[in-house]
Amino acid sequence: MRFKEIIAILVSLVFFVAVYVVIYLIMPVSSDNKWKEVEIPQGASYSRGIDILANEGFIKNRYIFLILGKLTGTDRSMRAGYYNLNKFMNPLEIFDRLRRGMILEYTVTIPEGSTLDDIRLKLKEFGLINDTSWRLVTDRSFLASLDVEAPSIEGYIFPDSYNFAKGTDPENIFSIMVQRMREKYDESLAKRADELGMNENEVLTLASIIEKEAVHDSERPRISAVYHNRLKKNMKLQADPTVLYGLRARPKHIRYIDLMRSTPYNTYVIYGLPPGPIASPGINSIRAALYPENTGYLFFVSMNNGRHYFSRSGEEHVKAVTLYRRNSDSKEDAEKEKN
Repeated sequence: MRFKEIIAILVSLVFFVAVYVVIYLIMPVSSDNKWKEVEIPQGASYSRGIDILANEGFIKNRYIFLILGKLTGTDRSMRAGYYNLNKFMNPLEIFDRLRRGMILEYTVTIPEGSTLDDIRLKLKEFGLINDTSWRLVTDRSFLASLDVEAPSIEGYIFPDSYNFAKGTDPENIFSIMVQRMREKYDESLAKRADELGMNENEVLTLASIIEKEAVHDSERPRISAVYHNRLKKNMKLQADPTVLYGLRARPKHIRYIDLMRSTPYNTYVIYGLPPGPIASPGINSIRAALYPENTGYLFFVSMNNGRHYFSRSGEEHVKAVTLYRRNSDSKEDAEKEKN
């Protein structure tokens, strides 16, 4: 056989192989148009991942995927997680998802002032935790591993938006959210806490109360000043949000009997700060807890418009409470008449 004939045969073979590969890559795997989640476990190699997809029927020619992985460098690692795939997709589309690590992820947004109950509902909504894994939030050994010196992880979860892959270990989820708080509660804030003689738990606890009391950022340092002043004078903080936190059923309006209920968090009963935060404070509340306004205020009452009236004496405070509660009752009566 002449040399030219051999070359022609080789060229023809290469051409037909190339055509086969191209057709294979652009044709749907099958006519099945159903989506399915396929898990690539943590630590699985690219080759192992290809085997899993082949066993699930998403890859018919694993060798082409191995070659593509080699040519693009995708074979160096494979992102673990759940891939949402459809057999009506062509292999090129499937490979592109593997190359880009397009696993199922959920965006979880924790607003400022969220409690653990609020956070639990959000995480359960996406299937990121269950009743068993949720017990981590009060597990003593887990809290110790995170250097959390509080009864629970309450208040140590920083309010922010997080992206979590489906199947993420709940321990990692909580660790990431606590780490985010520590990134915000940086060295300069920790130094300021030392100057005030406060530890991290005390700062976050006070910040969480400020978070639940304040509506406007401009008032946070002033509210903080009230609590700092009361602590210095060994006065009970008498913060309404701490009353509600200690109750299983949280009424719309606090009653006198609620103020007198003995719970570890009720600052109408206990002196000083509660044993831990009552919600997740934002950075503005954390800063306010560390940098209170220089003022002599000891009391404040809601003006029923998102702002508060501040007083230096009990007599002035009683007058303000009477005035704004009367106004509040008048508004409620007017609303009832409308309805």
